[in-house]
Amino acid sequence: MPRARTKTVGNAQRLSRVGKDVVAGLKEAIAHARGEISLPTREYQVPGPVDVRAIRARSGLSQSEFAREYGFSVRTLQEWESGGAKPPSAARAYLTVIDRNPKAVRAALQNKTAA
Repeated sequence: MPRARTKTVGNAQRLSRVGKDVVAGLKEAIAHARGEISLPTREYQVPGPVDVRAIRARSGLSQSEFAREYGFSVRTLQEWESGGAKPPSAARAYLTVIDRNPKAVRAALQNKTAA
């Protein structure tokens, strides 16, 4: 692990701002692991299984078009559609958004405002 940058001030060394933040974060993590403090938590729902083939079919795009349009590899898309692999949670969330609001996704990917 790289060491935090230090600035030499006379004979003393000072940690950089980033170094101080890292040290503070580690101390907080240790205190939390020991049960000494409680940290805020966030809960969110990850979409369950998605039917990738149905989502693509509703789009009216071929596998290669869908992959190119939304940034997937064709091979990954084929694996998901055949059931050989399952999309991870972030991909399931992305596919859900593609299914529900494809115009917004296309606009976001083209740096345009979604309508």
